Amino acid sequence: MTETAEISALDKKIVRLLQGEFPLVAEPYKALADEIGISEGELIARIDAMREEKKIRKVGAVLRHREVGFTSNALCVWDVPDVRIDETARRMAEHPRVSHCYERNRTADWRYNLYTMIHGYSHDECEEIAAALAAETGIGDRRMLYTKHEWKKTSMKYFAEE
Repeated sequence: MTETAEISALDKKIVRLLQGEFPLVAEPYKALADEIGISEGELIARIDAMREEKKIRKVGAVLRHREVGFTSNALCVWDVPDVRIDETARRMAEHPRVSHCYERNRTADWRYNLYTMIHGYSHDECEEIAAALAAETGIGDRRMLYTKHEWKKTSMKYFAEE
């Protein structure tokens, strides 16, 4: 069973801040710290502590991939032998055009257990990336599920104020 980490009220405020728009000013961390009444040094120390405690993974920009030319994406599902799942997932996750890589349970009518999200400039490029991953890992049984229409795409907002 996974142990649940406690998160303080201050850290929740910091997480809420970091999920919003990053201020485009000379001292963005100072501006964020001022919003919640702490020093810039304390804000940075709390972010570093949460990273060390593995409560947050990173602080970074979110690219709007379609606006910069990555107009095709595919959820590629793979049938990977259970004994090879860790090695295969690690290798696929290292590819720069794979943004997500998850293991999921198989079902009686769905044999696929590894899911990768591949981004490319075209369907052909996504197919080439999947073919390269198949060649590299020796896993050939896959299906490409392309996005037809996007109704919603947002990042999850944690600790929303109630």
